[in-house]
Amino acid sequence: MVVINTKKIIELQKKTANIRNICILAHVDHGKTTLADCLISSNGIISNRLAGKLRYLDSREDEQIRGITMKSSAISLLFAKDNQEYLINLIDSPGHVDFSSEVSTAVRLCDGCIIVVDAVEGVCSQTHAVLRQAWLENIRPVLVINKIDRLILELKFTPQEAYSHLKNILEQVNAITATLFTSKVLEERAEKKEETHLPSDSAHGDQVYDWSAGLECTDDSHLYFSPDQGNVVFASAIDGWGFGIEHFAKLYSKKMGIKQSVLLKTLWGDYYLNTKAKKIMKADQSKGKKPLFVQLVLENIWSLYDAVVKRDKEKIDKIVATLELKIGVRELSHTDPKVQLNAICSQWLPVSEAVLSMVCSKLPSPLDISAERVEKLMSVGTKAFDCLPQETQELKDAFMKCSSEESAPVIVFVSKMFAVDSKMLPQNKPRPLSQEEIAQRRERAKQKHAEKLANQGLEPMQQTSGGNSEDHSLKAGMPQGDNQVPTMPPATLREEVENKNAFIAFARVFSGVVKRKQKLFVLGPKYDPAESLQKLPLGCSASDDLPSVPHLSCCTVEELYLLMGKELEDLQDVPSGNVLGIGGLQEFVLKSATLSSSPACSPFNPLTFEATPIVRVAIEPKHPSEMPQLVKGMKLLNQADPCVQVLIQETGEHVIITAGEVHLQRCLDDLKERFAKIEISASKPIIPFRETITRPPKVDMVNEDIGKQQKFAVIHSGKEELNKIPEGVQVDSDGLITISTPNKYTTLGVRATPLPEEVTKLLEQNSDLIRTIEHFASNFHEGKKTEMSLKTLDQMQEFKQKLEQHLQGWRWRNAIDDIWSFGPRKCGPNILLNRCKGYKRSVWQCLEGGKPSKESSLYRDFDNSIVSGFQLATLSGPMCEEPLMGVCFSVEKWDLSRFEEQVSINRQDSEEGKAAEETLLEAPTSKDPESGSESEFQDSKQHCLSASNKRKEDTVVADCYGPLSGQLIATMKDACRYSMQAKPQRLVAAMYTCEIMATAEVLGRVYAVLSKREGRVLQEEMKEGTDVFIIKAVLPVAESFGFADEIRKRTSGLASPQLVFSHWEVNIQFIYFYLDIQFIVDEG
Repeated sequence: MVVINTKKIIELQKKTANIRNICILAHVDHGKTTLADCLISSNGIISNRLAGKLRYLDSREDEQIRGITMKSSAISLLFAKDNQEYLINLIDSPGHVDFSSEVSTAVRLCDGCIIVVDAVEGVCSQTHAVLRQAWLENIRPVLVINKIDRLILELKFTPQEAYSHLKNILEQVNAITATLFTSKVLEERAEKKEETHLPSDSAHGDQVYDWSAGLECTDDSHLYFSPDQGNVVFASAIDGWGFGIEHFAKLYSKKMGIKQSVLLKTLWGDYYLNTKAKKIMKADQSKGKKPLFVQLVLENIWSLYDAVVKRDKEKIDKIVATLELKIGVRELSHTDPKVQLNAICSQWLPVSEAVLSMVCSKLPSPLDISAERVEKLMSVGTKAFDCLPQETQELKDAFMKCSSEESAPVIVFVSKMFAVDSKMLPQNKPRPLSQEEIAQRRERAKQKHAEKLANQGLEPMQQTSGGNSEDHSLKAGMPQGDNQVPTMPPATLREEVENKNAFIAFARVFSGVVKRKQKLFVLGPKYDPAESLQKLPLGCSASDDLPSVPHLSCCTVEELYLLMGKELEDLQDVPSGNVLGIGGLQEFVLKSATLSSSPACSPFNPLTFEATPIVRVAIEPKHPSEMPQLVKGMKLLNQADPCVQVLIQETGEHVIITAGEVHLQRCLDDLKERFAKIEISASKPIIPFRETITRPPKVDMVNEDIGKQQKFAVIHSGKEELNKIPEGVQVDSDGLITISTPNKYTTLGVRATPLPEEVTKLLEQNSDLIRTIEHFASNFHEGKKTEMSLKTLDQMQEFKQKLEQHLQGWRWRNAIDDIWSFGPRKCGPNILLNRCKGYKRSVWQCLEGGKPSKESSLYRDFDNSIVSGFQLATLSGPMCEEPLMGVCFSVEKWDLSRFEEQVSINRQDSEEGKAAEETLLEAPTSKDPESGSESEFQDSKQHCLSASNKRKEDTVVADCYGPLSGQLIATMKDACRYSMQAKPQRLVAAMYTCEIMATAEVLGRVYAVLSKREGRVLQEEMKEGTDVFIIKAVLPVAESFGFADEIRKRTSGLASPQLVFSHWEVNIQFIYFYLDIQFIVDEG
């Protein structure tokens, strides 16, 4: 067991200025976990020899087997620099695209990050992704260029070639940063221009163009990576060495007598040393001058590698003596050159010192959190920070101060929940006995042994040998001792603990001090502080008896843990600015949440995930009686994984949706071994599709023009052949479907039209904005007050203008103003148009201002039924019950005349019945014996009243088909499905973007596997200075299962793909199948 200096860590947790919360981000297999091992070994937690081999933070068995990281793991490290002690909370994150959700959970808790780039592979797809994530979360990055040993041993580069290659990598990384910076500046300038409402430039008759973009006035020098700024380290983590140019600048300033500040500026760049003049001058490459970095740095490293690889013992001894290193005889005489290199380099240029020194000097502490990041965290959805209540805005100061005072409000963000075995919790671990406890046990054992002998009537034995008698008495008396502190729990309790999972919240304290047994508010993602502050008393706390508030609950912090990889240490309290684990939140937090002592706090902005869950699998237990365990296990899996989705389909199947094949396998293993602990059987992956329609074909299979009449004949003959549309439904030649409700009171006319591809993409990209538009429109028509920020209003107007630009032509005339709803789920890529005569309603009415119409109208009463039918139709299409995309449904006829007549007839009957009832009630009660008893009269009166009440109920038009609202929903759904069947239908397949790195000798095998699986190559380029090709292709998700394994087998492990969900594409195979049917029908 590793001995951790917990006391020292607790002391440093209170010094917020000396805390660094960082994470390691990189593409898969670029060396993140190896680098983390080197940093951990600097604290003595693991041996230097095991760094890079142990992979300490990969605590899962499947992580060790596959050799990739699958989850984010945190550990706290100590580092001393310039007489200052620092606490570094390090989070290692996965690089595989299937687990990019874990990267999002890590980035949210950090103030800085280490970007690791492979010196051979350079910038890859996930490098782009993690740089973008760091930028969006406003955290500062530093760069580590790793695996430089590969340039020496594999690519056989000279120092000059390696220098040029490293310059290219830096330029590529800086180009990504520049792109992100430029887009941000342009966006801010556009927003500022809209807020100030600049006057027109053509006011004086001259048209003047403003070409300035705002980039000239903005200082971006601190954003880029450059060795002379100290934010770049060159390293080989597997060999244990790394350096920044500060190390060599300090070394050579003493040796050469040149100022250290001058060397810092000139060690990187095209500068060379003029030995005659003893000056540093600008290098002229044409004259073959070597840059200082090559001459003073790289050549020394190259010569060391050359000596060790060639086993030049004299040169190695000379280098060790010159550098004043202490290398053991075992390492120097070892047959493996890697062992010698690690021993020499890890003492000469320890990578842990270079990286941690850079982290402490270049990355910010929690005190340096920017105001921009605070406002972004507290602004949920479309609400701008300025629109939040005043009490919520005042909490910004608590964020900025990061205060640990008792009066400071407690604000904690939980980024994920992760499961651990209960036996790993500190309270369940066996602990070693202290010397005092051992002495007490020995004395107690002696007494018990003496009492036992006395009870048996025997003389106590003379102690001839004290040590032996003590050992004997200890063995005999220990099991019977009172008030013992057991080293192991009882067998039954131990078995129960081992079979149970505990959930720990992975969190960070942004303000205040979190204490054990403290009560806090749990703020859900939809929590609105403006609404709750009106219901809750002023200055209330989570321990008070409070009224019920939506999306607000109270929890008790049961346990606080210090995260040390797979080890956990108990804590009593945690000050602000620290990363921690919280126990006891399993019943209150599903995946992520915000905890606060103040109800005025706003929930944090939800996490954004790069990978989209796309792979579905239906699971069931092998023994049906174990279904309850499966359901419970799926709930636990849903809580433990930030990306997985768990649902029950309409068919009753239990389905899990994952981000990819590797992610799916991990979830199934967790379900079997940790959560459900039963044997399960999984179906083949359920392939996601979408349904759409296209315009009728203009040419047949042999590219001959199809006439207009023949084209419609083909479509209708195909429709009749397939028997899709039942009798009683009218279909016009242009695809208009006319259908009536079952009671024939209402008639609908619906036409389906394919949306342009640009519009479909625009709707997909703006799903969140569409959801907001629908929300505001719903509140507007219900008469509820809604506050809308200017930024949101501008986004809506811009979105509307883009739709108008893409929907051009007579077919789409006034279509934008007639948009009734979006679907499915009111945020999808399908549109419902309202083109009914006499009734106008649009989602844009909330933007136009004014008040909603309160005029009583039957159309307005049944408006939601039409929209609900549209939503159901777009959620499951007619071909294979998959959601629709790219379809516009236009309601061109909605006739309620027969229903209005029936309502008026029922109203007249109701009035007549009411009059008869009043007459009956006014009639006097007769007590004449000849006229019958009073009871008989009351019975007849009651009968008349019941008949009158029945007539009242009949006023609402209801028949054997049920209420009209339900009939309208079903009829609208059928109308949409039939209108789709009247047009050429297509299946739309999900597509992956595939990036493969392969050498020239296996390029042909890669192409063979791609073509076999319906892949399509988009781009092929060669990495400069290497023999590695980068192939970019698209691949159907349906063909992706087993693709990575097949690529690795066919290429002997020399190529490995990265699959990321990209887009939806019309399935070509289905087109050919559909055209074959049309051709057969036409010929027949």
